[in-house]
Amino acid sequence: MKRIVVLGAAESGAGAAVLAKKKGFDVFVSDMSAIKDRYKNLLNEHEIVWEEGKHTESLILNADEVIKSPGIPENAPMIMKLKERNIPIISEIEFAGRYTNAKMICITGSNGKTTTTSLIYHILKNAGYNVGLAGNIGSSLALQVAEQNFDYYVIELSSFQLDNMYDFKADIAVLMNITPDHLDRYDFKMQNYVDSKMRIIQNQTENDAFVFWNDDPIVAEELKKYNIKAKLCPFSEFKSDSVIGYVERDEYIIEQPTPFNMEQEELALRGKHNLYNSLAAGITADLAGVSNEQIREGLKTFEGVEHRLEKAGRVRGVEFINDSKATNVNACWYALDSMRTPTVLILGGKDKGNDYSEIFDLVKEKCIGLVFMGVDNTKLHAAFDNFGIPIADVKSMKDCVDECFKMAKPGSTVLLSPCCASFDLFKNMEDRGEQFKECVKNL
Repeated sequence: MKRIVVLGAAESGAGAAVLAKKKGFDVFVSDMSAIKDRYKNLLNEHEIVWEEGKHTESLILNADEVIKSPGIPENAPMIMKLKERNIPIISEIEFAGRYTNAKMICITGSNGKTTTTSLIYHILKNAGYNVGLAGNIGSSLALQVAEQNFDYYVIELSSFQLDNMYDFKADIAVLMNITPDHLDRYDFKMQNYVDSKMRIIQNQTENDAFVFWNDDPIVAEELKKYNIKAKLCPFSEFKSDSVIGYVERDEYIIEQPTPFNMEQEELALRGKHNLYNSLAAGITADLAGVSNEQIREGLKTFEGVEHRLEKAGRVRGVEFINDSKATNVNACWYALDSMRTPTVLILGGKDKGNDYSEIFDLVKEKCIGLVFMGVDNTKLHAAFDNFGIPIADVKSMKDCVDECFKMAKPGSTVLLSPCCASFDLFKNMEDRGEQFKECVKNL
């Protein structure tokens, strides 16, 4: 019996283990951290052997294949030992893809992928499609393949997931943009990160489609290197001969495969970044065969994504916006660009090799205060201290919100858009956003 070892027992790992067990493999799960009770219960329910708080080499290095959690870096000691023995290492998505014939709609990008993924899923689900939501959001793809039977999956893919995908193919691939992110995971080499994102189009054929933002300079340069067989479906804010989706005279337009248009003001999502998300989602739904009427309904009724420019409350004339999902500089740029009132900006966390110069002009134009929230704010001080804007350092969310409220004036906005990962002070990005909302509620 072939032996599958799963490293990491969170959402993707536990789901992969269940699918592997159902397919008749000898399965073992190992996690260096403590495993959450709900995943322990899932593994026990399926009689899957597991360990936590350690990696037992004798139980791992005898694997025929290893399914790796996307959070485990390639240079982790156990991964290096597996590579030395030429034991194949794949992602949960790669493994799950072997056991379903469902159509795969896959979305990646440095920014906008969660909103775009959620919007595509919303449109398809409302249109009556038998569709699952997976990847970085929703339930594990592997668990859904094991326990359900969808015709379509809408999957948000991070660069980490793409790194260990080899034979998997997207029927519709969506690439929002590529800007510096996670460089600490890619030897601080931008090209390594770019190469990872471009894996979204691997294995595509002439029967597939590739939807992408036509104005992204990195994507434009990369496309010259590839012989892409899939149907190209570029979109832009502006009409040109090279795009099939755009806005003209305040009208949202898709030219093909089925012509579609609606008034831009009818779109549920506002802001330039959300225009790109809406264009990508509309084109993808069109390619999937959703009717114009149902695309229009979906674009009008979508309620947005938690922790992405989410209204967190209004206190004595001060608006609080939770953009905790902005874990890179470009995401913060789009958030700041959408601000229409004087802004107190919260920055900080685990730096991933950030270059803050991208937001310098917007900070000077929009910000009346900066609050740095992190274990080490040295790099932020070096970037912003000479701007002449009031700055405060904090180590907790309560202190952060209190400092912001002191700096803010009635009619201004406090924006949590940190540019950084959350792992120095918080469990994750969601924890950071939840604490922000709770502290605002308690003001």
